[in-house]
Amino acid sequence: MAEVHVIGQIVGASGFPDHSLFCKWGINTGGAWKILAGLREGQTQVDNPQNHEAAFFGHPIDIHFATKGIQGWPRIHFQVWHQDQFGRNELYGYGFCHIPTSPGTHEIDCPTWRPTGSFMETVSQHFLGGGPQLKNPDLIYSGADRYRLHTIAMGKVHLRLGVILRNFDKFGIEC
Repeated sequence: MAEVHVIGQIVGASGFPDHSLFCKWGINTGGAWKILAGLREGQTQVDNPQNHEAAFFGHPIDIHFATKGIQGWPRIHFQVWHQDQFGRNELYGYGFCHIPTSPGTHEIDCPTWRPTGSFMETVSQHFLGGGPQLKNPDLIYSGADRYRLHTIAMGKVHLRLGVILRNFDKFGIEC
């Protein structure tokens, strides 16, 4: 079987309204993909920069796949959260991007978005925190249903990923 090894890190996040951010992440694949080693999901630490506009995570990603084809190529999805001074967590954004199909080192900026609510929900969110969240997190990376949501753009998650491909030519798989 052909193999894909992804090694890198979630560098950080920028462009969000407040500091004190952390990120939950996961990797989704199609049915022809099998994990040989590594974790499919994780969470960064909370970073609360005092003098910077960006949060820095430096969170490692190291996952090794075997596959029979390129259908269902891996994609990484994110939930960016803000932790306030009282320890409450508020969702700041969702996002996803595909793992690059070419070998080498890649710098990726993954844009994020969050659902918007009604006017009253927006006012409540401003004073009480919280806000609309997805009931089904699969909508983050699925196609048709996501486009019916009302959303606003948030910041970006920054990634540095190295991709290693092995035995693709041996098994007749073309990227």
